Order: sequence, then structure tokens, then C-alpha cells
Amino acid sequence: MAMKRGSNGAAIQRNKGGFVCRLPVILLLFFSVLAPLIFLTGRGIHLRASSDQKDTPTGSQVFGSWYIFLFVSASRLHNSVRSFYFEYLNFSLLMQILDWRERLAMQHLKSLFSKEVIETITANTHDLGPWSLDNVRKNSLSSSWKVLDLENSNKNNVTFDEPKDAAVNAVQVTSQNKKEDAAIADHSPFVDTPAKQVRRQLREKRREKRASQLVQQDDEAIVKLENAAIERSKAVDSAVLGKYSIWRRDNENENSDTTVRLMRDQMIMARVYSSIAKMKNKLDLDQELLTRLKESQRALGEATTDADLHHSAPEKIKAMGQVLSKARELYDCKLVTRKLRAMLQSADEQVRSLKKQSTFLSQLAAKTVPNGIHCLSMRLTISYYLLPLEKRKFPRSENLENPNLYHYALFSDNVLAASIVVNSTIINAKEPEKHVFHLVTDKLNFGAMNMWFLLNPPGKATIHVENVDEFKWLNSSYCPVLRQLESAAMKEYYFKADHPTTLSAGSSNLKYRNPKYLSMLNHLRFYLPQVYPKLNKILFLDDDIVVQKDLTGLWSVDLRGKVNGAVETCGESFHRFDKYLNFSNPLIAKNFDPNACGWAYGMNMFDLKEWKKKDITGIYHKWQNMNEERTLWKLGTLPPGLITFYGLTHPLEKSWHVLGLGYNPSIDRADIENAAVIHYNGNMKPWLEIAMTKYKLYWTKYIKYNHPYLRNCNLSE
Repeated sequence: MAMKRGSNGAAIQRNKGGFVCRLPVILLLFFSVLAPLIFLTGRGIHLRASSDQKDTPTGSQVFGSWYIFLFVSASRLHNSVRSFYFEYLNFSLLMQILDWRERLAMQHLKSLFSKEVIETITANTHDLGPWSLDNVRKNSLSSSWKVLDLENSNKNNVTFDEPKDAAVNAVQVTSQNKKEDAAIADHSPFVDTPAKQVRRQLREKRREKRASQLVQQDDEAIVKLENAAIERSKAVDSAVLGKYSIWRRDNENENSDTTVRLMRDQMIMARVYSSIAKMKNKLDLDQELLTRLKESQRALGEATTDADLHHSAPEKIKAMGQVLSKARELYDCKLVTRKLRAMLQSADEQVRSLKKQSTFLSQLAAKTVPNGIHCLSMRLTISYYLLPLEKRKFPRSENLENPNLYHYALFSDNVLAASIVVNSTIINAKEPEKHVFHLVTDKLNFGAMNMWFLLNPPGKATIHVENVDEFKWLNSSYCPVLRQLESAAMKEYYFKADHPTTLSAGSSNLKYRNPKYLSMLNHLRFYLPQVYPKLNKILFLDDDIVVQKDLTGLWSVDLRGKVNGAVETCGESFHRFDKYLNFSNPLIAKNFDPNACGWAYGMNMFDLKEWKKKDITGIYHKWQNMNEERTLWKLGTLPPGLITFYGLTHPLEKSWHVLGLGYNPSIDRADIENAAVIHYNGNMKPWLEIAMTKYKLYWTKYIKYNHPYLRNCNLSE
């Protein structure tokens, strides 16, 4: 018994131990299989039950109780099993919280939109798939305006021109048709009703009609503007440009070849006899003349020399000669003479009109700044203001007030032009270290001027750049021309010049309205002692000149007590005082000789000591005040210069300064090559497209076109 009891006790102990060993396995199976199934089933039932209730946090409370139960149960498991359950439960909790936030957001949306609108948005967004940045980038229109499965459209996106109508139509369709609501719930494609398709087509037709009307109105407005511009250009009265073309064709006589000249003469006679044949009812002869005329026109084409003519030209000339001889036998000379006079008069009127238009265009072109120069100025300005302050200074500043050196005054707002003046002067100077350049510009180009000469220093010479806007003494209370430029009368002259009742009536010459006359850089030449008070002599240079020889000899010229040393420009009957001043005014007639010889600005030696003694600036102020109504002279600086320095100008040798390279195509080449300074005065500046090619080489040879800034701005020969 004892043995049996002992054996039974041992068996019971083994059974208990086996049961204890199997318990973790049973718990593991329970929590890995049964517990998740029970939890998920309970959670689904709870969510369906609570989906129609407003108190959504109840679901999270139920889930929390499950979480506590599982936490306590899992605490008895093995550590590895427990860590697995913790990760699973945390993930389930996170998903439950996100679902709760989504339900809460949907409840807020229900309070803002009706059920139909929400269902429409839901259906369309489900059709497009899940939202993402790629989806937004690919679809330019909002998904709420997208209509699918229409036969005659390419996905038929409704435009944004009428979004309100599209939204209203979408709501109406969904509220009227229950079957379509069911289709939306099943995420099926949304199909337009026939009525809505008709309305959309009508809207598209109205848009097309309105667009065509707007295009037509724009075309009519452009035509009106072009016609108005042409009429205004015809009213411009100015000087003839000369025998050159603004398109760089420097031929003295385009009709120099005899064959071309003969063909054009035959064509003129053919037109004359054709018109007479119509008057005499000779229709056969008229038709024959017109036929030969067309043949000659085709053979002549655009030819200007005999070498350019078509090979059939001799045959056409012979055929035209035979027809003209037949016509000449029928009509008397008086009739032909009258017809030729009428044609000549008509041609003369056309020529005058074209000359006026070409003058207008040349004046307009002279005012423009080429894109390359504008680009250069902008790039240099940016680079300058990126420099540290210590790198913006020029060397040898102690030379700026040394009266024993050669000083130049250059006032310009053109970076490229100013660089040519300085570069050509230094290259041709014998002692460059003794030359000092005083350059003044406006605040717009101040940085560009500094940067250019910091990058391209003028060798051993000294240079200094100043801003005219920083001259505080140069104000309207001191300077009469500044006060006049600010007046209402001057603004009316510049900006209402086409009105017949303005002060400019009867004087419509466009060149006097050049913007350079509004710049104080142009009038600063009358204030040289105020700008450079410690200098005795200074050589004034324009920015449209090129220096070809050493200029130091000008400082040794004896001005014989005069203030201004300049080259005279008058010939036998031109460029005298009566060309620039109004001698019908008694003040002008009383004080000046109409035959007095004019002189040129552009290269002038000024004795600043004599200037101060004779109060030249005061004389200028007096006459400028008397010319406030522009009754003594038109705008500009040469007429007041002639008055101010009247009797105070010493004539220099003409070889020092040759003018006219901006308007005169017939200057002797020997005079140009022997000149110390050549001047591109006139409209055809060397940096413009209208420059005369025969003179441009003298200017471009001082430009280094391989410079990075010039290359980046597409500046080339």
C-alpha cells in the first residue's frame, strides 16, 4: 500500500508537472489565435454599432478595456512572446486612434455640406484613386470638376471659367437621380445628362465667339495705332539726312550703271504712254505696254548695278524699246510733257514724305540704348555692389588736384563709349602717367562706370568717377536750367508736343526733344570751376569722340586771354550764329553778329583761371534766365555756349578736331586719318545699328570684344 500510495503520489506529481508545462503552450495558442479573433470580431461589431452615434470616443474606451485585459494576461507569458504582443497592441491602438480622428473629421464635414455634395466628392475622388502629390501634378484641374466617359471629349475637363455652374449642375444631377446616387456609392463613372452636354456645348460656342471678337478688336486697335504713328511721322519737319541709307548702304549713287538706268527710264516712259493710251482708248497698246513693263520689272528685280541684272535683261530692253517707239509715233510731245510733270510732282511729294519719315526714325533710333550696352551696364552694376568697400577705390588719388598734370573732363552715362575715349587717349599718349581723367556719370550708371575701370584700369594714368546727383550745390535754386526743366511749361513742351495749342506749335523738330537735353550731365560743362576748383586748365571731351594722337600739345597752346579753345565749324554760309540763334529777337540782334563763326563742343580746352575772372557761369545764368520761354534759342548746349563764350573763344587748328562722322558721308579720308580727335556728332553714333560702316572701324578698333562682359552681353563687331 505504501508502495502503491507512493507510486500514485508520484504519478499525480508528474501529471501536475505536465499540466504546468503545457499551460504556457495553451496560453500561447489562446492569445495568438483565439484572442485576436475575439478582439477583431468584437471591434467590428462595436464600430458598426457606433457608426451612427455621435459619441465616437466610446469605441476607444472599449478598446482600452481589451488592452488592459491583454496586458495582464500577457504579463504571464514569456518575454519574447510578451514583446511581440506589445508591438501588435501598440500598432492596433495607433490604427484605432487614426480611425477615430477620421470619423471625427467626417462628422465636422457633415455639418458643413449636404449629403449629396459629400457623396459627389467621395465618388469623384474614389474614381481618381488615392490623393498624392503626383496626382495633383498630373491633373491640372480639381477632381471635383472632372467628368469621365464622354464620347466626344478628351476627358472633358470643365474649365475654370464657370466653376459655380459646374458645381450646381453636379449637385442637381445627384439629387434628381437616385440610380446615379447608387452608382456613386459603388464608385462607378459619373455620366452627364444630355441636357448638361448641350449646355456645355453652348457655353463653349459662346466662349469661342467672344474670343474671336476680342482678337478682331485687338487687330483693329493695332491698325489704328500704326496709321496714327504714320500720320504723326508725316508731320515731322526736319533736315534731310543726306545721300546715305540708314541701313548701312553708303553708296553715293545707286543708279550709276547705265543698263540699270536705261531700264528704269524705259519703265517710266512705259507708264506715261500706258496712261495716255487709256485716255485715247488704245486698249491694245495699253495692254502691250503693261506686259512689257511687268517683264522689265521682273528682269530688273532688286538690282542696283549692271552685274546684278538677270541674263534676260538685254532682250527685255530691246522688246520695250520697240513698243515705246510704236507709242511715240502716236502721241505729241506736249501731252507726254504734261504727263511727266504730273508724275514728277507726285514722285516729289512721296520723296518728301519718305524723307520726313526717315528723319523721324533716325531721331528715334538716336535716342535708344542698344540691348548690349544696357546689359553691360546692368552686369557691371551688380558686380560693383558685390565688392567689399575697400576694393572700390582707385589708386593714385593724390593726382586728382595736381595742376601740373594733364586733366580731362568726361561726362557720360554710356560705359562703352566712355571706355573708348579713355582707352584711345591712353594708347596714343606719350606719357600716360601724367594724364588724369575726371569722369562724371549719373547714379544709375555710377556702379557700372566704377566697375569697368576697376576691371580695366587705364595703365599708369589716374581715373576718378563721380556721381552728378551727389553735387548738392547743383540744385534748382542755383541752376536756372534745372528750375526750367521742373516747370510745367517744359513738361508740356516735352510730353504734349503734338498738341496744336502747346508752346511747341510751329517748331516740331524732333531733335530738340532728345532726352539728353533733360540730363544735367549735358549742362555740367558750364560749371567746370565749381566741379574742379583747384585746377587751372582742363580739356573737355565728349563721349562720342575717338582720340588718335597725343593731346598734350593742347596744354601749351596760347589762348591769348580767351577762355575757350575750340575748332571753328563755319564755312562760307553755314554753321554761323544765325543758324542757332533767333535774330528776330531784339536781344539777340543787338548783342551778336549773325555772321559770327560757330565752333564745336566735343574737344575744348578751358582756361579755368580766366573763366573765374570773367564769371562765365554768371553770364550763362543770365542768358539762360532770359530764355525761359525758349524765344532766344531752342534747347541744347551749343547755342548757350556760343552766347556765353562770344568773343572769348580762341580758334584751334582744324586738324585737332574733325567733326561730322555721325551725319556726313563725304568726309575726306585723309582729314580723318590726320586728325587728333574724330567726332561722331550727329544721330549715327558708332554704337548704334544706323552707324555708317565706313567710319565705324576707327571706333571699334579700341574695343576688346573678347572681354568676358562684352561676350556675355553679345557685343561684337
